[in-house]
Amino acid sequence: MADDRHDDKWTRGPELTAEQARQAREGQPAPADSAEDAETLRERRRLAQQAMLDRWIDGVLTEQRRSRRWKLFFRFFFVLLILTSLATTLYGLFLVPGPVAAEGPHLGVVRVEGVIDRESPANAERILEGVERAWKAPGAEAVVLHIDSPGGSPVQSQRIHDELMRLRASGDKPIIAVIEDIGASGAYYIAAAADEIVAAPASLVGSIGVIHAGFGFDEAIDRLGVERRVFTAGENKAFLDPFSEISADQRAFWQKVLSTTHRQFIEDVKAGRGQRLADDERLFSGLIWTGEQARALGLVDDLDSLDGIARARLETPRVKDYTPRLDPFERLTRRFGRVVAEWVGVPRADSPLRYQLY
Repeated sequence: MADDRHDDKWTRGPELTAEQARQAREGQPAPADSAEDAETLRERRRLAQQAMLDRWIDGVLTEQRRSRRWKLFFRFFFVLLILTSLATTLYGLFLVPGPVAAEGPHLGVVRVEGVIDRESPANAERILEGVERAWKAPGAEAVVLHIDSPGGSPVQSQRIHDELMRLRASGDKPIIAVIEDIGASGAYYIAAAADEIVAAPASLVGSIGVIHAGFGFDEAIDRLGVERRVFTAGENKAFLDPFSEISADQRAFWQKVLSTTHRQFIEDVKAGRGQRLADDERLFSGLIWTGEQARALGLVDDLDSLDGIARARLETPRVKDYTPRLDPFERLTRRFGRVVAEWVGVPRADSPLRYQLY
């Protein structure tokens, strides 16, 4: 029994390393020199660590190359964007030709598109410049306002209307308003100054009224526990502030402002349309009609299109667009100025009144 314990390799045998034990289990002979085996293990560990370090360095270098490629891409993209903007600006400033005289008799077209506003393409200065060009063009048989607008600023609309009435009184050539999809509120204010109004049967016409829209949040901020701090000189200076209460006197005053502006609108429409308007009290209520309904009410004279008018008035139908081109640099500068004003908190001084369809 003692001899068996003496020969037991688990209790009396030499101490083995993990690698030697694995080799013993697999039936491989253990290395004779234990020092050489330890050196082999250390070398393997060193090689494994070196391989791991190489993989990590390779991953870092790959990520750096990927990041560098993205940086180069975005730099190239921004440079291309800047060059494109500069090219567009230079093209608009120097290479786009201005309006040239059309050969033979034609209709001089001025487009009134979008919201009528001092800061929009449909502003009084731009539209009147186009009207002046078409009016003075020797080959233009008529000035045509091609309208597709829901309305907008009462000041801009009134300014265009008054100038058209002045030209119309001279009697040199007819002024025709052609309503495409919509000619409402301020856009109809402009159209009323024309000698003739033509509309598509399904177009929207009318909306002779004035609007000011807003919200009242005075009770909401009270419930939230928010204190509104407004400092004014003049007891009514902040009466349109949405976070302040509005008194009965202030409400009546503002309604009078709207009614006065509405009266000006009605008087100018009557001056332009005259006896052609039907005797219908709904005309000036702010309602809007289709072109077909508007003809029955005297708001328009005929149902037609720009192409139809050109065929009817000219032996060879020709139209020439006299609308001034938009200056890309000016548009960019104006937009940048508006963004900066919003960033620094400078309020805009636009009129709250709108001749606009909502």
